Amino acid sequence: MYCVTCLDHPDSEPLRLETRAAHLDYVLSKGDMVQLAGPVTSEDGATMTGTLLFLNVDSAAEAQAFVDGDPYHKAGLFAETRIHRFKHLLGGVADPNA
Repeated sequence: MYCVTCLDHPDSEPLRLETRAAHLDYVLSKGDMVQLAGPVTSEDGATMTGTLLFLNVDSAAEAQAFVDGDPYHKAGLFAETRIHRFKHLLGGVADPNA
């Protein structure tokens, strides 16, 4: 599993919002590859400033390929992307949309 953190360019929420539907379609089309996903927010809890994903893939290259295909990435939203191998040891998170 890999953890992917993508931080947006400053003041780019309008770009995020106009690209959001395509991003969500992309993420949802990946099925079980995406274990957990959601926006990173500012302290107000409402302003989206990035994306956090936990991907069920076997390599950093596969995680990078996921990012490369993401409409957010293609639109130039991300100022920084970090990919880290992640070992899930504890807990789980219920799907808030379920």
